[in-house]
Amino acid sequence: MGNFSGMDQAALKYKIALSMVPGIGDVRAKNLVAYCGSVEAVFHEKHAVLKKIPGVGRLVSEAVKSGEVLNRAEEEMEFMEKEEISALFFLDDEYPKRLKHCEDAPVLIYYKGNADLNAAKVISVVGSRKASDYGKTICKELIKELASQQVLVVSGMAYGIDTCAHRAALDEGLDTVGVLAHGLDLLYPSANTNMAMRMLNHGGLLTEFPSATHMHPDFFPRRNRIIAGIADAVIVVEASRKSGSLITAEIANSYSRDVFAVPGRLGDTESEGCNYLVKINKAALLQSAKDVVYLMGWERLTPGPSPGGKGGRMQQQQQLFVELNPEEEALISVLKKSECLGLDDLCFAVKMSMSRVSAILLKLEFAGLVRTLPGKMYRLN
Repeated sequence: MGNFSGMDQAALKYKIALSMVPGIGDVRAKNLVAYCGSVEAVFHEKHAVLKKIPGVGRLVSEAVKSGEVLNRAEEEMEFMEKEEISALFFLDDEYPKRLKHCEDAPVLIYYKGNADLNAAKVISVVGSRKASDYGKTICKELIKELASQQVLVVSGMAYGIDTCAHRAALDEGLDTVGVLAHGLDLLYPSANTNMAMRMLNHGGLLTEFPSATHMHPDFFPRRNRIIAGIADAVIVVEASRKSGSLITAEIANSYSRDVFAVPGRLGDTESEGCNYLVKINKAALLQSAKDVVYLMGWERLTPGPSPGGKGGRMQQQQQLFVELNPEEEALISVLKKSECLGLDDLCFAVKMSMSRVSAILLKLEFAGLVRTLPGKMYRLN
């Protein structure tokens, strides 16, 4: 394994092995690392101690101590080196920070590509596998309009809207990442092989599943949680009432992500899901990319004059007796504990969507209480 140093190789083996322990799950795996102090300590801990850790038990402890997962991890590392694949552990700096904030995020993901998974603006686009010409046209137009924002486009590599979103992003010169429900040793559907090869140079492929993983229907909802969690917002273009896209939208709502839905004709099966999301206030109605840019606050990311500077001093002067509502107080409280924080961290801390937090921050900025810094960073004034 020539590309790994001895220390890196050992650490990586333990990280991969932990993700392969049968029955451990992502939440339990993270708790186990926290309890033992490090991923290496998990495998060095005595069986008698491991099995008594809350939520672990005898079977998981035996699987950790058997050595089988370490052998499988070594085999996976050989495949990774051959295919130039990276493994991102949930404690690694390179792990997608938006996804890291989701409690059930994968403990480890495999990634092949060159896109920045922590790009400033990330959108996920999902929709029907039986996309209509109307849906495909809308999808292409949305991506084209968002090109000026230099967004990273994420989708699930499926037929229909997923494929349309990936291709539109490539055509507009945007990076695009496909999230797979299987290992990186195969590609489904195979018809997207050529597109996937283009994506490796302008985006990438991502999965939580190791090679030689047999495909299973249960893996698609697991893939969907990554699609929802890795982005700032999820756009649903076309979807039936019982579709994976609505599952993704529901997960996105649970993660306090913004969800947008393109409306369709009444009675159209592939538009029922989008119309339903808008009807029950689980998604904002999307008519153009301008709606996304406005609601996400992307049009004001370039910092203006600092509050309290020359010009408009009375308007921008900090107001000492501003009455704050509970949401505003929550944001102020979080910012008091740090010198400055990014928008993603703020959203996670207060459990609110990005569009809601952006709107509150803008109001607080006008009141002279908060200052916007480059890179979507915020601090108290």
